[in-house]
Order: sequence, then structure tokens, then C-alpha cells
Amino acid sequence: MNDTPQYGSSTDFFGHPRGLVTLFTTEMWERMSYYGMRALLVLFMTTAMQDGGLGITAANAAAIYGLYTGAVYFMGLSGGWIADRLIGGQKAIWYGAVIIMCGHIVLAIPSEQSFFIGLVLVVLGTGLLKPNISALVGLLYKGGDPRRDAGYSIYYMGINIGSVIGNLVCGYLAVTLGWHWAFGAAAVGMALGLLYFRTRIDSLEGHGAVAAEPMSDSATKKSWGVITAVLATITAVTVLGITGLISFNPIVIAKYTAIAFTAIFFVYFGYIFFLGELNAVEKKGMLALFLICVASALFWSGFEQAGSSMNLFAQDHTDRFISTFEIPTAWFQSLNSIYIIVLSPFIAALWINLGKKVYNPTSGIKCAIGLIIMASGFLVMFSAATYAAQGMKVAPYWLVATYFLHSVGELCLSPIALSAVSKLSPKRFAGQLMGVFVLTYSIGNIVAGLLATGYNPDDVSTLPGLYYDIALISMVFGGVILALAIFVTQKWEKQVDSANGKSTGSCTGNEAPAAS
Repeated sequence: MNDTPQYGSSTDFFGHPRGLVTLFTTEMWERMSYYGMRALLVLFMTTAMQDGGLGITAANAAAIYGLYTGAVYFMGLSGGWIADRLIGGQKAIWYGAVIIMCGHIVLAIPSEQSFFIGLVLVVLGTGLLKPNISALVGLLYKGGDPRRDAGYSIYYMGINIGSVIGNLVCGYLAVTLGWHWAFGAAAVGMALGLLYFRTRIDSLEGHGAVAAEPMSDSATKKSWGVITAVLATITAVTVLGITGLISFNPIVIAKYTAIAFTAIFFVYFGYIFFLGELNAVEKKGMLALFLICVASALFWSGFEQAGSSMNLFAQDHTDRFISTFEIPTAWFQSLNSIYIIVLSPFIAALWINLGKKVYNPTSGIKCAIGLIIMASGFLVMFSAATYAAQGMKVAPYWLVATYFLHSVGELCLSPIALSAVSKLSPKRFAGQLMGVFVLTYSIGNIVAGLLATGYNPDDVSTLPGLYYDIALISMVFGGVILALAIFVTQKWEKQVDSANGKSTGSCTGNEAPAAS
């Protein structure tokens, strides 16, 4: 007997609600556009103007890249709030997709001024779309529906398939037709997702059609006033910047932004810990979660070198020829998503079998292991950069091996950390702490950009030291977090599990890693 229908009224997508294919496809095309453009950012900014680029220094380009990727995650906080309190998830996804598409269209215009306008639009649109489309996946399933985990796994595959398509298509077009054709392809990808979402919106069966927690009319009016003022400020600053009336130092801005995001994290986390009237077990859970937050910020600080210093290394110091074919630089960015697609079932099975046969590591232990594995990838890059510093172009296998280690580290840390937030957070603060946790992505991305500013393409001898420092810092902190997880927070996590009735277990891939 098939009991599936009791959880949903329609199940025509591998036994899942038919709305899943709508969200899967929309997200696939959105990620195609995002990652396709993201892989080209630093390369385009550092290319000489006579070759069609912006001629920005590598240091400034890395800082802008860090600010851009950090802002994408930070704006997700406001995007989720707008959907929950004002317009609902469906409209947030629709308007977000429209803004993203417009951003890529503007990026396709061959102008330095239009480039930064396009980046701002993509940040704003992604902040609306990304958190709400992920939330809508969960709304398709009723409480207790055993299909939920598998549904998120299917959705997660869409994210990575889109990433692979974007990197391959946009990377190829950038080399063969030019940068702005590649940005235009990203706009086409988002347009396809937009049209599919609109034609299939009925499959969502009303989920996310209205705000989950609507405000009063007066509060709504005030909120729109604040939003309008913020958008007007962003517009004014952007216009003043591109007209040259005010100047920006990307590195300085990135430093202050990283400090501000870190301060917000500590203040909000501390507010909940000290003033949230938590009991002893809840405080222990919060301390265990704090270690995981530190691991997350450090992880993304290293991992996000992929789009900046490692991207430039692939372009300038890697022998990309196979016979007479030159591998487009951006294609290396697709390795992470390919590895994630292939390795996800094996990593999930590893945790399950360890729990059954040997020992089930706690979330803190898994995250520390993920951080250390990621750090080992930079030992590989340290060796590759050392050879490059001697004037040689290195084989692409160094990058292939590094991305493999980074992907394994991501699978050990990212989904586990997301699961840990829901498991270790006091239930009445779970939503707020998920928002606080997202700040670790923003912090990590901006710090990654700042670290990459230490790479001087004209002096490749600076690169081995950069990668060695990232490896050393990540391994030291990973070792400290691992020791604390084994000897201190492991028992705290188990106490939280007991208090929650052991209702949580190891994550098996139902949460999509954030970098993807």
C-alpha cells in the first residue's frame, strides 16, 4: 500500500509534490546564471581594458569579489524577512528573478559604469530569491512527511547541475565570443528560470502565495517606507560612485564591512546567550554552536579563494592545453559542483555506517574535520604555487586535486553545520540563530577576498606564502576546534539531543551546502 498521498495532493515528480520540479528547475537556472557570472568576475575585472576587461588591480578585484559574494548572503536576511512579513515567498522569488535577470542584462552592456550597477542588481535580486526558494521546498511537505529529506536532496542536485552548466557555458563564451556574451548568457539562463516559474506557479498549490506573518497596515506602510529609503540610498551611492563624485577604496570598505558583520554576529549571538533566559542545557548547545560558527567562517575564508586567487592561478600559472585545446579558466570552477554531485551519497552513507558500526561523530567533530580537509587542499596549492614561483606553468591536476579536497571538506562541514543550527539552537530562537549563522558565510566570503588581496600577479612568489598561511591557520584552528569538540562540546551536544528526545541525527544531505 502506498501511503504517499496523505502528505500531498499531487505527486508526479518521482513521488514528490509536483511543485518540486518547479523549484528545482527555477533554482537550476538561477544558479546557472549566478555561478556562470561569478566564475568570470575576477578574471574580467583584472583583464586589461584593451582586451575588453576593466583593468582593475588584482587586489582591488579580490576585495570587490569578496564584498559581492558576502553581500549576496547578507541580503538574504532581509529577503527572507520581506517574504515572511510583506509579500510572500512566491512574489519574492518572482521579483528577485526579474531583478537578477536585469542585473545580468546590464552586465552584458560593455561599459565600466554598467558593470557595478549590474552587480548591485544581482545582489538585491539574489537576496530576495535565494532564501525563499529554499524555504518553499520545505513548505511543499507537511510535518512528518518522510519524503522531505529526499526532496531537498533532489533540489540540491538542481543547484549543482546549474552551477556546472553556468561555468561551462559562460566560461566557453567568454573565451570564444567575449566577456559580455557570457554575461548575456547568464541573463538568458535566468530568463528561462523566470518563465518556467511563471508558467508552473500553480504547481506550488498556494504555498508562499502570501506573507506567513503579515503586519498591520500601518506597520506595512512604515516598512515599505524604510525599504524605499534604503533602496534610494543604495541608488544614490551607486550613482555618485560611477560618476566619480565620491571614490571608494574596495579594500578599506571590505575591511570595515568584515568588522561590522563580525560585530553584528557577536552582539546578536551574545544577546541571545546572555539575555535569552536560557537554561543550562540550552547554553551548552549555544556554546557548541559557537564553535561550529567559527569553523564555518574559517572554512569559507579559505574555500572562497576558488573565485579569486585560485581563479587567477588557473588563468596565469596553469598549463591548460590538452593537445591543441585550451581549457577555459572558468571550467575549473565546475569541478566543485561535479564532485559534490558524485560524492554526496558516499559521504552521507559514511556518516550513517559510522553511526551504526563504529562511532557517530558529533556535529562539531565533523565540522572540524571538514575544516582540516579543506586546509589540506591549500597544502597542495602551496606546492603548486612553489613550482609556479620558479617560472613554470603547472599541470591542471594540482587544481583538480585541490578542488576534490575542498569538496570533501564542504560535504563534511556545510550540510552538517546547517543541521547543527536547527539541532543546537533553543527552539524559540531557531529562526534568528539561522540568520545569525548565515553571517558566517558573509564574514568568510569577505575575509576570503581580503586574503586574496595579498596575491600580486606580477610577483607570483607571494602566492606560496598566502596558501601556506591559509593552510596553517585553518589547520591550527581546525585542530583546536576538534579537540574542544571531542573533550568538551561532544557531551554538550549529546545533552541537547537527550533534552530534545534524540529527535535529531546526523545530516544526510537534506540541507544544501550554502556555497552551492
